Amino acid sequence: MLAACGFAPAYGPGGGATKLTGAVRVQDPTDKTGFDLVERLEERLGRPEDTRYDLAYTITTETVGVGFTADNKITRYNLKGVVDYTLTDQASGARVTGGRVQSFTAYSATGSTVAQLAAEEDAAYRLMRVLADQITARLIGAADSLP
Repeated sequence: MLAACGFAPAYGPGGGATKLTGAVRVQDPTDKTGFDLVERLEERLGRPEDTRYDLAYTITTETVGVGFTADNKITRYNLKGVVDYTLTDQASGARVTGGRVQSFTAYSATGSTVAQLAAEEDAAYRLMRVLADQITARLIGAADSLP
């Protein structure tokens, strides 16, 4: 039994995730990256039903060329992303937790223009999923201290 070691399953009965499931209303997205982030957060935390918390976020991304040919053409990009987030208690309006998560994904710039655009869009989608998963893990970790 896990309780003997001091740990409890996050998604088990009484686990931290149960306190957040359906209780978090994520800020409405304003662009594609925001939509992808919110979509994944709602997959992990559930669609808002009986909301007690508001989750606000700011997404920053940067594309950096990392692979170059001998004639200085970029063949590979890293897409770096940072999300600053704040979870607020709706009843009191107080910030209950927040922070910053960051990660990166990569994509190839070789091939046609259409292939490169598709690879870039896929990298952004994957990045938002990674960042949403990090936010979810942090929220679940802080759930025991939430009002």
